[in-house]
Amino acid sequence: MAALIAENFRFLSLFFKSKDVMIFNGLVALGTVGSEELFSVVAFHCPCSPARNYIYGLAAIGVPALALFLIGVILNNHTWNVVAECHKRGTKNFSTAATFLLFGSIMGRAAVAPVTWSVISLLRGEAYICALSEFVRPSTLDKFPSEFGAEVLARFPCKDVPANLTKFRDEVTRRLRYESQLFGWLLIGIVAVLVFLMKCLKHCCSPLSYRQEAYWAQYRSNEDKLFRRTAEVHSRILAAKNVKQFFGFVALDKEEKELVQEFPVEGVQPSPQWNAITGVYIYRENKGFPLYSRLHKWAKGVEGNGPTPEGHEMLFLAS
Repeated sequence: MAALIAENFRFLSLFFKSKDVMIFNGLVALGTVGSEELFSVVAFHCPCSPARNYIYGLAAIGVPALALFLIGVILNNHTWNVVAECHKRGTKNFSTAATFLLFGSIMGRAAVAPVTWSVISLLRGEAYICALSEFVRPSTLDKFPSEFGAEVLARFPCKDVPANLTKFRDEVTRRLRYESQLFGWLLIGIVAVLVFLMKCLKHCCSPLSYRQEAYWAQYRSNEDKLFRRTAEVHSRILAAKNVKQFFGFVALDKEEKELVQEFPVEGVQPSPQWNAITGVYIYRENKGFPLYSRLHKWAKGVEGNGPTPEGHEMLFLAS
């Protein structure tokens, strides 16, 4: 138990430190596997009662998957860029293709953890066996005693059955585990095909060459890192300035004193500037020169974000 908990904390630590999308998604999947194992050991206990098994078994698969999906949507920066875009500018700058790719990006990233949870649950089989054991038709079991029905079948996952039904319990468990694992492998195959098709569609629809798209991804990553780092320093210096104005002095450590001396902050950015660099970005070019982000476009003094006759449109998607 302690090892499982420690493993999950280790994965969470790596999860928040990782910047690469493939590593990021892999850590999400691995963390989900560990969480599902922990859930199975600690929390999953089939009620072994008619009508309750089905609800409990499906809930054990579906409810955590739904919760993980919603968490993935909430933690995705694209989600809040969409909210900001719709609030400030509406959907006038969204083409059908851009909208599809945008929501595909959000849903695809958010689906990593719930799909992993569902696959592991199906491959383990406990929840599926619990949910469907009572629905196995006794007529499909050779020489199954006629006096027993769904109530006894519902107890099969708990092994709480008469001795003369042990061989039937083993057969039912084996049959349902086969079905559960088959659905799990099919889900893996379907997801793999969908990911492949989405990657092909993304690159086929891109107006950029492969190398330029790789450069764009590096630019986005570097801009985000530098913006966050600079915003943290700017806000700290501004806060120090306001605190000093209120108290007459401000208690700074050595590093903060150096920051205040090196980067004097005279004012704050007006709201129109923040609005200009916030929201969904539709890739465009201005007179043949690429504009890689809203910040880049603002710095160049280019107005608007919609597609133009001389430009190309491509949604800002994480690779």
